[in-house]
Amino acid sequence: MVLPQLALDSLRDAFGARLLVDEPLARHTSARIGGPADAFIAAESTVDLSTAARIAWEHDLPLFVLGGGSNILISDKGVRGLVIFNKANHIDVGSTTISAESGASTILITRQAAKAGLTGFEWGIGVPGTLGGAVYGNAGAHGGDIETCLLVAEAITPEGPVVYRNADLAFEYRSSILKREKRRAVILGAVLQLAPGNPAEIAAKMEEYNAYRKHTQPPGATIGSTFKNPPGDYAGRLIEAAGLKGSRIGGAEISTIHANFFLNVNDATAADVMALIDLARTEVLRQFGVDLQPEIEPVGEW
Repeated sequence: MVLPQLALDSLRDAFGARLLVDEPLARHTSARIGGPADAFIAAESTVDLSTAARIAWEHDLPLFVLGGGSNILISDKGVRGLVIFNKANHIDVGSTTISAESGASTILITRQAAKAGLTGFEWGIGVPGTLGGAVYGNAGAHGGDIETCLLVAEAITPEGPVVYRNADLAFEYRSSILKREKRRAVILGAVLQLAPGNPAEIAAKMEEYNAYRKHTQPPGATIGSTFKNPPGDYAGRLIEAAGLKGSRIGGAEISTIHANFFLNVNDATAADVMALIDLARTEVLRQFGVDLQPEIEPVGEW
C-alpha cells in the first residue's frame, strides 16, 4: 500500500523521526515472524496512542495495535497502513484495584498485585502480552480470565473516548465484542477489581502456575496457544492423538512438548506456520470430527 502523502505528513508532524517506514514486524513478535509495516510508531503514552489512532482514522488508514506480539501471526507480506507498537505501560495499585495503561505487561501486573497482597490475577503470571491485548482477547489461564476481574476499560474510537464496563464487552472464551466485530477502538487502559489475599498463598499459587508452565509449555519462539480448546477437550490432546507432535513444515514445528504450541525452529515463515495450522485442523477433523478454531489471529495481507 502506498501511503497517502498527507497521512505521512500528519504522522511526521506528530511523531517526527519516531515514524518508521517498512519496519520489519518480526522484530516485535514472540515467534519472530512477520513482514513489514507500511508505517510504524512506538507509542510511549496513551496520548501517543490516541494521536496516532486519530490520524489513521482521519486519513482512512488501516490501523493495527501491536502489544506483546503473542497470539498473532503476521503475514510474510506484512501489514498495510499504520502499526502502533503499544508501550504505554504505567501501573497504579490501589487498595483493591489495579489501574494500568494498555501496554502494561500482564506478567508485571500480576507481580504488582502479589506485592500489594491482592488476589484474583495470579493466573496472569503465565500469560505473556499486554493488558490491552488481554482485554481484547479475554486472555486467561488456570480457570481465570479478564472477564472475572475487569471493572472498566477505556478506549478511543473515531467518535471519541469510550468507557466500557465489563458487560459492554460481551466476553466469551478468548474473545470480546471488540475482537469479534473488529470494532474501530483502541484500548487505552483498564481497571481490575481484585481482593485482599494472603501474600504467602498468592506467592505459592503463582509459583505453582509458573512451574506448570515451564513443565508443559515449550521455550523458544512461539506464538502461544494456537487453537482454542473445544468444549470438554483439549486442542493439544487432539493434535497429539492425530500423530502430529513434532511435525514440521519449512522452519515451523508442532512442539514435541505441547502439541498446541507451534514453534519457529529455523527461520519459519508465516506461510509455514499457516500450513501447519491447516494440517492440524484437517487431520483432527478427519480423525475425530472436531473442527478446531484458531486462538491466534492472522494479521496483515494474506
